Formats: sequence, structure tokens, C-alpha cells
Amino acid sequence: MGIIEKIKEIEAEMARTQKNKATEYHLGQLKAKIAKLRTQLLEPPKGSSGGGDGFEVTKFGHGRVALIGFPSVGKSTLLTMLTGTHSEAASYEFTTLTCIPGIIHYNDTKIQLLDLPGIIEGASEGKGRGRQVIAVAKSSDIVLMVLDASKSEGHRQILTKELEAVGLRLNKRPPQIYFKKKKTGGISFNSTMPLTHVDEKLCYQILHEYKIHNAEILFREDATVDDFIDVIEGNRKYMKCVYVYNKIDVIGIDDVDNLARQPNSVVISCNLRLNFDRLLAKMWEEMGLVRVYTKPQGQQPDFGDPVVLSVDRGGCSVEDFCNHIHRSLVKDVKYVLVWGISARHYPQHCGLAHALQDEDVVQVVKKKEGNEGARGRFKSHSDAPARISDRQKKAPLKQ
Repeated sequence: MGIIEKIKEIEAEMARTQKNKATEYHLGQLKAKIAKLRTQLLEPPKGSSGGGDGFEVTKFGHGRVALIGFPSVGKSTLLTMLTGTHSEAASYEFTTLTCIPGIIHYNDTKIQLLDLPGIIEGASEGKGRGRQVIAVAKSSDIVLMVLDASKSEGHRQILTKELEAVGLRLNKRPPQIYFKKKKTGGISFNSTMPLTHVDEKLCYQILHEYKIHNAEILFREDATVDDFIDVIEGNRKYMKCVYVYNKIDVIGIDDVDNLARQPNSVVISCNLRLNFDRLLAKMWEEMGLVRVYTKPQGQQPDFGDPVVLSVDRGGCSVEDFCNHIHRSLVKDVKYVLVWGISARHYPQHCGLAHALQDEDVVQVVKKKEGNEGARGRFKSHSDAPARISDRQKKAPLKQ
């Protein structure tokens, strides 16, 4: 029996098992088995050379956005209108067969937009090149899930299920669970609050399924069984997702209003070019890019070419800003002067741990070079040896 058949058999057993206190341990074990099998499904087959017919493209710009959706929902048209890059669009499904990149110039930054082929139900099992599409989506910063506003809400649930089956968690944060494997000592289980979804016995059974008999577990929140399995697997990726409803020109205004009020949702029309500015603003907000402008000493700030930072790509502190310019700059920094939202007053003297915000202006003050050429009695350091035993004794004044 293959891996896919085993997964379907376990899913069928879970569907016919009643959910109550007596069966929660059994269901927890079945969920752990499915998670293990899906991880095996994502691994390349043994003996393969590694080369494949994927369509990964080189990263470019300050951020990467992937377009995911069913065939013929308007992904290629959206890419063409936002970036100017031509992507083939036609009235039949699967017009796009490979990954087509484009560049969005927005707020002095360059954002790479990827038009991916449409995915169908069963993509997580490899149908319709689904695995390659989802692998490219994993490498992006956020996902734009393009949906047809005239179709049912079930499309969104199907796509979310397919992405979660391969380890993508949309609009979720990592669970606050500390987990560490040990060599000896058995299993240590603790929690900082009452747990309503799991208990110690259920965690032991799930760890036994993974053949883990020595570990340290600490729950810092009331997490579920699925959250605990995600922490054990350790290969989950938590991404932000914006739901883009296209073709709003073919439905009523009440339906458009209901869709627009849903969380993380934007309604657009590629046919009438409606609401693109709101889509770009929402995308910018979710990516959390921080533009920092440099100011040379004694000169005006350079507002032409900002240094773009983000929490997902390194961080937004002054130290990350210095590393972005040059790796050796951090050890030469004496202090920095900051103007902008993050400063309490203008300018503010800051250290390397200061968190920068969008459109801040930064001037780096470096340490002065060594004082070998210093003269007079105000030298900052002595040329004498550090150890007393290494110093030369002066000759006595009188013989």
C-alpha cells in the first residue's frame, strides 16, 4: 500500500470515529500518523539525483509575493496589470504552465510578484504539478490567494486545506510550546496554564508514535493537538496570506460588501481595473517592509535610494541596518543619530539595539581611528606595556 492510500485509509477511519472523551487519545494518534506520512510524501524519493523539472526563479528585490489560486481566476491578468510583464491569458484553463516573475515598483521598493500555474484539489499529493507550485510559494514572503468572487466559498477552504497538508500555515503564529529532545531522563511535561485540548497522557502517546521517549515539553498557551504535532515535526512555515476576490463586476453590491468585510480580504476587478491601490496598500502592510534613509555627516539625507529592512529578512534594528550596509560596520559604530517615528526627539542618540520604523533617517557616527598621531599631555592612551613586569626600569638619577 502506498503512502497516499495509507493517508486516505487513516482519514476514513477518523471520519467514522465519534469525537468524545473516550476517543480523543485514539484520534490524536491518528493525527500524528497522518502528519508523519505527509512528511514522507514531501521527501524526494531515495536514489533520486535531486534535479527536477521545478520552476524556481532567482530572488530579486526587497520582497517576494506568490499568486496562488484555481485555474482561470485572473492571476496572469493581475500580474500583467500590476507589473507590466506580459503573462499569457486566455479563456481556457492552465494557460500558465510555468512560473512567470514580474516586478512591482511601490514606495521606492521593488517587490517580486510570481504568477504560478493554477492548482487543483489533490495538489498536495502531486496532482497538476501541485507540489512544485506550493514549493515556490513556500519561498515567498506572503501569499496572495486569488479567488473568483462569483464562485462558492468552498474554493478558499479547498486551497487552504491543500496548503496546510504540505506544512503551510496561513495567517497563524507559531504555537508557544517549548520542545526539546534529550538523550536520557524520560519525558518532562509542564504547562504554565490549564490545558483544555490536550493532557499529559495524550502527549505521551503522540511522542510514542514518533518513537521519542526522552524529551522536555512546556506549554505556554492552551494549544491543540495539531499545534503540538506541528512543533514536533518542526518543518512548518507560518505565512501571511491576503485573499484577493477578483471579478466583482459580475456580482451584486451586497455580495461585494460582504466579501470586503472579511478579515485579510481585498476585492478587485481586473476587467474594470478596480481597487488596485487598496490591494497594493494591503500587500505593503502585510509585508511589513521598513524603509530607512541614510544621512551623511554634514549633508542632507539621501531620499532617493532607501535601505529596506523587514522582520522576516533579518530584522529592523540598527545593528541589522549596519549589517545590511557592510558586515564590518557594526564594530566601528560609536552611536547613531535617528530622526523619524522611532525617535523620541530629533535627533536621538541610539545604540545598536534600537528598533527602526518606516521612513526613519539614520546617521552613523563611527569611532575615531587610533591615536598614534596624538600629541601633548592629553593622549587618550599610553604606549607603555600593559603588564608591570614588562616595563623597562628607569636609570637612577644619582649614581
